[in-house]
Amino acid sequence: MKKILSLLSILATLSGIAQNNPINFETNGYGGSWTWTVFENDSNPPLEIITNPDPSGINTSATVAKFTALQTGQPFAGVESMHGADIGTFSLSEDNAIVKIMVWKSVISDVGIKFATPEGASTGELKVANTLVNQWEELVFDFTEIIGLPSSNGIDQLIVFPDFTARAENTVIYFDNITFSDNVLGVKENLLPSIVAFPNPSKTTWTINATQVIQKITIHNLSGQLVIISIPQSLETNIHLDSLSPGIFFATIHTLSGEKTIKLIKI
Repeated sequence: MKKILSLLSILATLSGIAQNNPINFETNGYGGSWTWTVFENDSNPPLEIITNPDPSGINTSATVAKFTALQTGQPFAGVESMHGADIGTFSLSEDNAIVKIMVWKSVISDVGIKFATPEGASTGELKVANTLVNQWEELVFDFTEIIGLPSSNGIDQLIVFPDFTARAENTVIYFDNITFSDNVLGVKENLLPSIVAFPNPSKTTWTINATQVIQKITIHNLSGQLVIISIPQSLETNIHLDSLSPGIFFATIHTLSGEKTIKLIKI
C-alpha cells in the first residue's frame, strides 16, 4: 500500500509540472484570472486587466495588464503571481529560458523579471530598459545563465517590476504577452516553417531563409534592446551588420504560422 501511495504521489507531482503561457490576459488565456499581488507600491493599487489602450503596432491584443507605479512607491515596486497556482510549476531549460514581454511606457526605465520557488529561492531579477515610449515594444530577457542553479528548479511564481526606478510622479505601465519559449503564439515547433540563418557567425551579413514568407524580423541584443527591425515579406532576406558591435543577438522571425527565435553571432 505504501508503494502504491508513493507512486500516486509521484504521478501527481509530475502531472503538476507544467508552465502556463503565453500570459496574454485574454478571457480564454492565461493571466487575466490569476491572483496578482502588488508589493512595495505604497498603497499597492491592484493590477488592472483592461482593454488594450493602443491596439496598434506589434500588439493588437484585446486586453492587457495595467500597473500604476506610485511616486511614493519603492523603485522595486512590482506584482507577483500566486505561489502554487497560476503559472504552474516548471524548471528553466534551454527551451524556456528566453523570456519576452511587451510593454507600453511613457518613460524610459528598467523593467525587471524574476522567478521564485515555493521555498522562496529567487533567480534574482534581470532588468532591461525599454527604448521606445508611447508605443508597444517587446523586451527580451535571457535566463540561460540561471539554468541548473537551485533557484531555477521547481519555479512556481513570476514576479514583474514594470518600472524599476525612482519616480518624480505616478507612472502608468501596460504589459502583455509574456512568453517563455521561441514560439510566442503557442504553435507547436513542427508546424513552424524551416528557418535557416547563414553564415552564423558572420562579420558582415546574415542571410535568413524560410520555407514560408517572412513577415517581420526583430533582432535584440543580450540586454534586450531592439537593434534591428526588418519587414522583408519574402522567403529570404539579408541583414547587414554594419551598425552592430560583435556579440550575441536574438532574431525573432515572424511568419503566418507563428514566430521563432534563433541565436545569431556577429564576430
